[in-house]
Amino acid sequence: MKCGYVTILGKPNTGKSTLLNTILKQKVSIVSPKPATTRIKVIGIYNDERGQIIFIDTPGFEEGRNELGKFMLKSIYSSLEETNLILFLIESTGWTNEDEKILEILKKLENKKVILGINKIDILKFKEELLPLIDESSKKFNFVEIVPFSALKNKNLDSLIKAIFSHLPESEKFYPVDMITNLPLEYKLAEIIREKVLQKTFQEVPHSVAVEIEEMKEGEKNKDMVVIKANIIVDRENLKSIIIGKDGKMIKTIGKLAREEMELILGKKVYLELWVKVIEDWRNKIDVFRKFGYGNF
Repeated sequence: MKCGYVTILGKPNTGKSTLLNTILKQKVSIVSPKPATTRIKVIGIYNDERGQIIFIDTPGFEEGRNELGKFMLKSIYSSLEETNLILFLIESTGWTNEDEKILEILKKLENKKVILGINKIDILKFKEELLPLIDESSKKFNFVEIVPFSALKNKNLDSLIKAIFSHLPESEKFYPVDMITNLPLEYKLAEIIREKVLQKTFQEVPHSVAVEIEEMKEGEKNKDMVVIKANIIVDRENLKSIIIGKDGKMIKTIGKLAREEMELILGKKVYLELWVKVIEDWRNKIDVFRKFGYGNF
């Protein structure tokens, strides 16, 4: 039996979280086209008769511009040190300067096996377009495998899983087979709200938003209902009005979308109460962003 840790690495928007969610057949990491959506190391656990793969979905690799950004970078580096195998993702459109910078970091690591995953093959008209990219990639680094796939369309992921298992050590499983992720429920629910904010708001909002669950309890009159009170945190007053929207329409939309997804997860009706709070420069206040779960897992 095989078991080990696999760190998923790549620049923002290469499909790391989509890949993890598709493999596990459930959402453990939120997805957005906005960069730096993932803020912590998200562990997703895959089991089959061959063994267990513990995936670590890392934040997108970019320079830390504040204390939160520095923490995110630190979490990536710690993952690389601890992992048995690295899954480095690039897009089928070819190598970018950001990819090259990450590759330079990988070259400095000692005795780490790296699989290159070429994601988003579904956007190519012809499969033959992949051949020059595979050839170019094989000359850049001694990848143990190069596997093209589409996380979004679930294409060729069986080959990727097979390749991963072939390079993991022999070991008993580390986690119970019914455990899918390390994330506490309240953090998952907070992330669902943040995902809906990212989906619905303007470009300047996403990096500035965090969500904390202030209270979660069963309904007083209806025991089959879960009452959730949550705060959407922004770092500037003008962003508060954007999230609330004209006549409260934006926050109502965010709340409706989040509530519907929460009900699917919890299997109960949800009463969701959202508030928007301003905490200036919260991303540079370590004690504050730790309250939101960043740095605790």
